[in-house]
Order: sequence, then structure tokens, then C-alpha cells
Amino acid sequence: MLDSLDITILKKLQENGRIKRNELAELVGLSLPSLSERLKKLEENRIIDGYYTKLNRQKFNLDIMAFIVVIMDSSKNYEKLTDHVKKTPEILECHAILGEGSHIMKAVVKDTKSLEHLLSKIQSWAGVNRTVTNFVLSTIKETTNINI
Repeated sequence: MLDSLDITILKKLQENGRIKRNELAELVGLSLPSLSERLKKLEENRIIDGYYTKLNRQKFNLDIMAFIVVIMDSSKNYEKLTDHVKKTPEILECHAILGEGSHIMKAVVKDTKSLEHLLSKIQSWAGVNRTVTNFVLSTIKETTNINI
């Protein structure tokens, strides 16, 4: 179970994932060894699932972001789809969904030609009937922070 100190630590980490442990320990009123032990437990229990660096995709000429809904014929090709997704670097996220389609993918590519190539690749995967693609014009909010 998480106590209020754990919650405070997690909130501070979400605000600044690069905060130095000694700074974090001071902010929450713990010694460095006590904070390190708490962080270790939070990681072991997968409360903290990882640490990330968010890159500016435009600096890498990845100008197009799209959400691709995949409509599959059945779930018998689910494992094949997940294998393909894991091997496709343009796909940043893939979620199994209910509603229209079976999966939704977030992808970033250089240009429309690259997107066309990616869509052709996805549409060739076993079990994929069709895709529906939505271009992102601008991003209003993008975060990994959750309300705790």
C-alpha cells in the first residue's frame, strides 16, 4: 500500500523525472538511503514502470503524427500483429480497443510518403482487413503523468 510519503515522492518524480535523489530526499524529508530504499520498492512493485526522456520529434524530421485504427478479421492473428508492432519503430504506441476497430496505434513518420509506406506494411499483415488513419494537426496536451 502506498502512504502519503510515497504519493509525494511519485508526484515530485512526475513533475521532474531528472531530479537528483539528494534533492528529492531533502524535499520529502528523508535521508538519501531511506529515499533510495523507497524508490527501489516502488520500482520492484512496478509502481514506477520506468524513466523516460521525451524527444522533440521535429528535430529528427518526424513531421507527421497519426493515429491508425486497425480493423482485423478476427483475434486469431493477435500474436502476429503484436510481433509486427514491436518490430516497427514508427509505431510508438499500440492499444487493443473496443469499439470501431481492434487496435489503435500512434505513429510518427517523416512525410506522407513514409506514412503511405507504413500503412501499406500494416495492411499487409495477416488478419488486417483495413485501417483508418487520423492525422494530428497539433497537440494540445501530451503527458505521461497520471493523477494520483
